[in-house]
Parts: sequence; structure tokens; C-alpha cells
Amino acid sequence: MARPAVFLDRDGTIVREVDYLREVSQLRLLPGAAAAVRRLNEAGIPVIVVTNQSGIARGMLTENDLRHIHDELRRRLASRGARLDAIYYCPHHPEAAVKAYRKRCRCRKPAPGLFRRAAREMDLDLARSFAVGDSARDLEAGRRAGCRTVLVRTGYGARTERECGDGCAEAVADDLSGAVDWILERIGRA
Repeated sequence: MARPAVFLDRDGTIVREVDYLREVSQLRLLPGAAAAVRRLNEAGIPVIVVTNQSGIARGMLTENDLRHIHDELRRRLASRGARLDAIYYCPHHPEAAVKAYRKRCRCRKPAPGLFRRAAREMDLDLARSFAVGDSARDLEAGRRAGCRTVLVRTGYGARTERECGDGCAEAVADDLSGAVDWILERIGRA
């Protein structure tokens, strides 16, 4: 039977927003993020990162560089007792400098392709799942996939909240920890 999951944006939600995270030395977990992920793990809820990585298409980093960043992200979370069940990323951009990545795709948020792919591959119920992010693009992708949405005020979230107001997400939280509180209450695992 398909199960619910929590889909997290990476930059500004789990890690500090730096405008194109290009190397491991820039990686900083946001305060409380690892503990929030761990709480989802302990509740038995899959935690999946869905992230646009147009820096690859722009020639700022390679997919191998991104692999190193994600390996380090997993290591840092693991050192705090937390884990990600999967990471899905979109390396494309319609105006990419690197021709191989120049395309309009179904995986670049706000398109829901990354969510749908994860649901197929991991047997997830999108209608019972949640999408958490700091941008309207993150939330729109989650909505289009059929997930409930939570805006966090970290990263670009405070600006996103000002720009789109109450209609941006089903809930707004100060950070990932607050978002996880809200999610766990909704699925009865608080």
C-alpha cells in the first residue's frame, strides 16, 4: 500500500540559502533541520529532497560536484541521527549555458515531475504527502503533485510569504521544525 511522505526543498529549507550552492565548503545545515528530519524518520515517514539544480545547466557545477554535496549533506544529517530516504534533482534550465541541459522538462519545479517520479519509484501516496519549501515554486510543485503544502520562513520564505500572502500554502512555519510539528499533528504521529 502506498504510504505518505514528506518532500523537502533543499536550499533555504534544510540548508542555508547561498544562491547556487556549488561546493561542499558552502554547505551549512539550518538550525534544527537535522532534528526535524530525525523526527520524521522516527515517525516512519519517508523524507525526500526535491531540488532544482540549474547551477549544473549554467555551468557552475557538475553533477559529480552535486553528488559530493549530497553525500556530505547525508553525512552531516547522519551524524545527528537523521537520514534522507532519497534525493531527486532537476539539472535542467530552458536557457542553459550547457547545451546538454538546455530544455523545458517535467522535473523542474514548479512542474511536479520529481514528486511523481519519487511516488512511482518509492510507492508513495502523493495525496497523503506533504511538500515543504521556502518559495512559491516549491509549493506550486507540491500542489500540482497533489500534496499538502507548508511554507517555511527560512531561506526566501519570509519574502515569499509577503509576496503571496495566505494563499501561498496550507500552513506557514518559522522553520522546518515548525513545519514538522504541523505535519505530525495532521497525520496523528506527534
